[in-house]
Amino acid sequence: MERDTLADFLRRRREAIRPAEVGLFDGPRRRTNGLRREEVAMLAGMSVDYVVRLEQGRSSQPSTQLLVALARALRLSDDERDHLFRLAGHQPQPGADTARLARAGLLRMLDLLGDTPAMVISDLGVVLAQNRASMLLAGDHTGFTGYRRYLVYRWFTEPDTRPVASDSERERLGRQHVADLRAVAGRRAGDPEVTGLIAALRTASADFARLWAEHEVAVRRSDRKTFEHPRVGRLTMDCETLVTPDLGQQLLVLTPADEEARERLSLLRVLGTEEFPESVTAEGR
Repeated sequence: MERDTLADFLRRRREAIRPAEVGLFDGPRRRTNGLRREEVAMLAGMSVDYVVRLEQGRSSQPSTQLLVALARALRLSDDERDHLFRLAGHQPQPGADTARLARAGLLRMLDLLGDTPAMVISDLGVVLAQNRASMLLAGDHTGFTGYRRYLVYRWFTEPDTRPVASDSERERLGRQHVADLRAVAGRRAGDPEVTGLIAALRTASADFARLWAEHEVAVRRSDRKTFEHPRVGRLTMDCETLVTPDLGQQLLVLTPADEEARERLSLLRVLGTEEFPESVTAEGR
């Protein structure tokens, strides 16, 4: 662990970020260059004291979980994130938490979208980051572990989380999930993460196994989703998907499909997160 170099790197990255880039107020009276230490602590979910000790080269070796949180808070690029891990004495490994971090540019776009629900999702359907509007609409989907991290796995193994819909609608959405996973499997042939997920799904769900055998392939770029929200009712949202050049991550942006959905989304923003449930069912991904 290179404590002094790590301290200098973290301090310089903190000072290089404008508060507006991470959704914080940047007023005329602000004297600090970049973010304050307490703001980094808030964004990373750690104590201010620990951030201070890191920047002063007095900390113990940070865990990979703390480094993931710091990389996200400081909007580090892929190269900067890997550099951070090495300075802290950790070697980034493919498939580890570092490989599942939302890219810095996509995180900035989440902040810029403001009141428009949006989330960053991996090509296998792991939700990597959400803005506040997305969490209000769909709940927090970033805390799942194991195979439940994958949206497609929850769709086929937890049918109670699906909204009430016709058999034909459930069939259509299920086919979309499987066809999208088939496209990913083609791009990442032999990847143990992909083959493991497919094997787990074929074992856990006869419905998935049936659809997988049909060998349909399709990458979704746009869709329409219906959210059954316990506080404001049904919202029909149009979803546009933007992908990174390597197709590894996607930015999903949700906009109201009609005036009723627009009004209910506005009401939801007013109601906020008080007594908000852990998740909300939604058609599609």
